[in-house]
Amino acid sequence: QVQLVESGGDLVQPGGSLTLSCAASGFTFSLYAMSWFRQAPGKGDEWVSTIDSDLKTRYGQAVKGRFTTSRDNAKNILYLQMDSLKPEDTAVYYCKWTGGPTRGRGTQVTVSS
Repeated sequence: QVQLVESGGDLVQPGGSLTLSCAASGFTFSLYAMSWFRQAPGKGDEWVSTIDSDLKTRYGQAVKGRFTTSRDNAKNILYLQMDSLKPEDTAVYYCKWTGGPTRGRGTQVTVSS
């Protein structure tokens, strides 16, 4: 059974940094691309980033240059390092794998002074 559990969300001031984690289980983590998405209040899902099995990364325009995604295949953990946070980054962040529809429940990130 595929499980994805996000953690690390918090309240942070504008300009601050935060690192999110996504612990994966139930599949061979190293073989699949992994993605981060977010959903802001009253809005639809927005793609944030993807990291392939060969560690190539891609980012949405809104976060490019500020966010960095990485993975630890030995620990089955996906990361999202978020720097220079803005109020518009406020959202529930969740991870997805590319092998099926399962997504995590998400972790809340609030950027506010």
